[in-house]
Amino acid sequence: MAVPTILVVDDEASIRRTLREILEYEDYAVDEAEDGEEALQKLRANRYDVVLLDVKMPKRDGMEVLQVVIGEQRDLPVVMISGHGTIETAVEATKLGAFDFIEKPPDLNRLLLTLKNALDRGQLEAENRRMRQTIVERVEGELTPILGESSGIKQVIETIDRVAPTEARILITGEPGTGKELVAKWIHRKSKRHNESIIDVNCAAIPSELIESELFGHEKGSFTGATKQRIGKFEQAHNGTLFLDEIGDMSPSAQAKVLRALQENSITRVGGDHNIPVDVRVIAATNKNLMEQIEAHNFREDLYHRLSVILVHVPPLRDRREDIPLITCSIAERIARRNGLEPKPFSSGALSGLEKLEWRGNVRELHNVVERLLILSEGDSISAADVNKYASPGSVEANPILGLMDQYDQFSEFRDAAEKLFIESKLTLFEWNISKTAEAIGIQRSHLYNKMGKYDIRRADE
Repeated sequence: MAVPTILVVDDEASIRRTLREILEYEDYAVDEAEDGEEALQKLRANRYDVVLLDVKMPKRDGMEVLQVVIGEQRDLPVVMISGHGTIETAVEATKLGAFDFIEKPPDLNRLLLTLKNALDRGQLEAENRRMRQTIVERVEGELTPILGESSGIKQVIETIDRVAPTEARILITGEPGTGKELVAKWIHRKSKRHNESIIDVNCAAIPSELIESELFGHEKGSFTGATKQRIGKFEQAHNGTLFLDEIGDMSPSAQAKVLRALQENSITRVGGDHNIPVDVRVIAATNKNLMEQIEAHNFREDLYHRLSVILVHVPPLRDRREDIPLITCSIAERIARRNGLEPKPFSSGALSGLEKLEWRGNVRELHNVVERLLILSEGDSISAADVNKYASPGSVEANPILGLMDQYDQFSEFRDAAEKLFIESKLTLFEWNISKTAEAIGIQRSHLYNKMGKYDIRRADE
């Protein structure tokens, strides 16, 4: 691993010399600049991992240099240092994008801890940017569109267009499978933060004893099993968007910490004593009635009001049946392309039959039914008879396991296909509640997640 390189920028030679000696003793590589102009020249000619930047300097002061650095190298952590520090200066530096602010003479332990955190942040953001670039290059424009001409879905789309460019926090409500996560992704895509990451957390999928570590990270040794430092989701989403799905299932202690993070724009890792500033836009989603949860003392009312500056309700599929033909054809095209299948058109009778179904699992269930129809139907198109045979919940033949028996010669292939369909069916039955599904089929929740990963079982809006 390469030795981290730190640029020390200070107009006092004695300060630079002292910092160099300390940092080189800690195995850092150190370069120096005596003023802002020299610092910018070196920053444009070399690569550094962290910048220690004095505030008061001739030619160009540190605040001006900070603005240039953030504009040109936003992944580069900048730690401001000053012997004339004030709260106002520290706040201004943080708003401009500084990682932290340290007064002179710096406390050695505080300085080294800050540098370590800054290096972790810089490495994380660089990796996130590389991953985003790879994803954009591979799937640019592949974010599933929100389709429909119904009044309910039109209102959702209009709300997205209005609120996305703002910094308002948003609470998305709706039944399981309606596409709440897709709405969150479109809000991020159309926001000013679209070049940064959207980090999602399924609050229902994480055990209550681990949710705080997942959100805020932890320090090494902070609890049994914490063998190394962990960066939490809030820090990973810095400058981007944090999507808190299933927020109604979050533990009370985690709710309190999330509230504090939203109030103070900073977090503290589990086992840590250092506040870490975070600039995060939070979007939350739930299929629960949070007002009822508040009355039952299961959810904090103050957190609800923090999260629900804007409310977006995604209507269930049964309330917008006129959208089913459009959604069906779009899903079919994507499935065929992803699986290398020949596209099959849906007859008007097939589409009419789909419109009449109950759709308790909403768009997610529709996605599974369309995939089933594309795989099991024998003709060049999907007919009303196919819908009655494979999609109607009232038909014995709707169970696709029967069709699998004719598709596979090897038992192992049939077993895997049947297990996938079984899990999908149970997830739909329990509205994709992982805990209830795992309990019903007699396996651990982590085992169910492993099975979902093995068979690439995902929500329709993912």
